[in-house]
Amino acid sequence: MKRKTAFDVPAAAAGLALADFLASRFPYHDRAGWCDRIRSGHVTVNARMRLPDEALQPGDRLAYDTSDIPEPPVDFTIGVVSDDADLLIVNKSGNLPCHPGGRYFNHTLWAWLKDVRGMSDPSLVNRIDRETSGLVVVAKNPAAAHNCGKQFANRQVVKRYTALVEADAFPSELNGGGWLLPDTASAVRKKCRVVLGSIADLPGPEAVWVETRFRLLAQRPGVALIEAEPLTGRLHQIRATLLALGYPVVGDKLYGRDETAFIRFCEGRLTDADRSVLRMDRQALHASGLSFRHPKFGLPVSYQIDIPDDMQRVLTSIDEDCRLLPLSGDAIITP
Repeated sequence: MKRKTAFDVPAAAAGLALADFLASRFPYHDRAGWCDRIRSGHVTVNARMRLPDEALQPGDRLAYDTSDIPEPPVDFTIGVVSDDADLLIVNKSGNLPCHPGGRYFNHTLWAWLKDVRGMSDPSLVNRIDRETSGLVVVAKNPAAAHNCGKQFANRQVVKRYTALVEADAFPSELNGGGWLLPDTASAVRKKCRVVLGSIADLPGPEAVWVETRFRLLAQRPGVALIEAEPLTGRLHQIRATLLALGYPVVGDKLYGRDETAFIRFCEGRLTDADRSVLRMDRQALHASGLSFRHPKFGLPVSYQIDIPDDMQRVLTSIDEDCRLLPLSGDAIITP
């Protein structure tokens, strides 16, 4: 599929040469590189080819064909857990974005649903991070998308995640409640932090209350296998809460013990020492369970899947006799 980026030229760019504007706005090409792309027809202004030095006007519609830009490699290991006329439930790998964004377009679950499954307009009801493996609900029609989306929005869906965390002794049960807000002390702009405490202690206007219930599944030296049930649904909620509690997720480059690993990862400078500390190439977080009502029949449905092989290998590397969960990847579906 072809990918195009299109937007209106802002008033502040009035009078700038097309190549100058693109080089300042999108620095992954220098001015000479943008000139080459403009001349080759990859860039249009108001649906017409232009020269690199032509001046822009406010409101000009600029379109850029990015189809030929290589995308990072991903893992298209995707298991079909359930398939009916209304819903497709899949189990995605821990290196696959759900939706197009940034450097990813064709290397996404969304593109796979269109290209491989032949879905003209797939609607992903729940979204999980690229490095989070596990269950994703795909609605096949607008009615199913609306019904399931409403259940998720109204917190009528039970979501369960399985995670490996750095912990010498994780409690048998633990409720993590606190306020999620931007981490202004972090060098990473998108990072959040959780201030643990009471719902009555609002730390600032940007803070939102988050709450997650945790349960210990198994303890190994230095690492615990746990289940997390988010009672609220916020981006990075589980990972940020576990860091605040002192139990960062194994392999988490952003919410681990050293966030500079995330910066080195983005720059392609991750070291062998980093990899040794992280234990895994991706965050050990797996969307393992979902329970909700089928959008057509109204009956409760439940899906539960095993942890993937990469998480199991961390456990077996600690204790060769560890076989906590089967490695088949088979799903348990309860209608």
